[in-house]
Amino acid sequence: MKNHEHFIARCLELANKGIGTTRPNPSVGAVVVCDGLIIGEGYTSPYGGNHAEVNAIHAVTDKSLLKRATIYVTLEPCAHFGKTPPCADLIVSSKIPKVVIGCIDSNAQVAGKGVERLLQAGCQVVVGVLEKECLEQHKRFFTVQNKKRPYLILKWAETRDGFIAPLKKEENRPVWISNGASQQLVHKWRSEEHAILVGTETAIADNPKLDVRKWGGNNPIRVVLDKSLRIPSGYSLFDQSVKTIVLTSKKNSIEKKETENLIYKGIDFSENMAAQICEVLMEENIQSLLVEGGRQTLQSFIEAGLWDEARVFVGPVSFKEGILAPKLEAGMFEEKDIKGTKLSLYKNSKQA
Repeated sequence: MKNHEHFIARCLELANKGIGTTRPNPSVGAVVVCDGLIIGEGYTSPYGGNHAEVNAIHAVTDKSLLKRATIYVTLEPCAHFGKTPPCADLIVSSKIPKVVIGCIDSNAQVAGKGVERLLQAGCQVVVGVLEKECLEQHKRFFTVQNKKRPYLILKWAETRDGFIAPLKKEENRPVWISNGASQQLVHKWRSEEHAILVGTETAIADNPKLDVRKWGGNNPIRVVLDKSLRIPSGYSLFDQSVKTIVLTSKKNSIEKKETENLIYKGIDFSENMAAQICEVLMEENIQSLLVEGGRQTLQSFIEAGLWDEARVFVGPVSFKEGILAPKLEAGMFEEKDIKGTKLSLYKNSKQA
């Protein structure tokens, strides 16, 4: 079992490389092992390309070794035709005799069918190696499958005296509470998530780009709350460089003209706003959302119980007065130091 864990751990490392590029598919990692040595490895290609198992098998130079090899994979191989043929069939046709799987796929099109196909073909199958870690790896995919909503991450920075923003600013730009290293980390997070959301007041006050310029990778889809369409049309959010969804009143959404990268969706701002946002995002096939503020927007998700993680920076500065940070009732599961800025990570054990 130790060897199994070692190779699944390598699969997890590989899977991390594909995060943010494979949607709506999960980013899966796979390795092919013969006589204790990795002879091929791979992870999921961008959507429409090869799955991890295909890339790993194709990477094996001497295909004659496959007949006595083991393939390790973080997620149950698919058994249905999608953009690509079933991975379970490829494993069988490659005559790989043993398959070790991190976790079962809850997708109704798979959900044990991959394992069943392998067993019917005479493969030896082991399931549940580093299962907790594999479930965590595929948390976005599983949340969409099982909860019918995106994976939700709340993020904000607060001062050591508990404020998220000053009461007044002289310029329409962010007032930095965290440091440069923290800001770069946030841009990395943005590259990993499907969409990013900001509220009206934050958009007006900061004129944010919500991109990944300090990291690289794909810019997330921008989601903007703007009930009364108060955000100036010349702001960065409306530059149409990336798909942007404006959530406004139902009346305003009817009146606005849309383009390919700028669309308007109507919601009822007097009702459960967080739940309606999730509904719109599911309609748009968005798997994960990074909520960056401000306080009212963040608090609406907290009060609705609609969040999976919260990532909170606490900077070394004090405002003495300002806009109070959101209130979170959850146990912290990890704390890190980011070059003098504290990062507290929370998990919601009662998420809706």
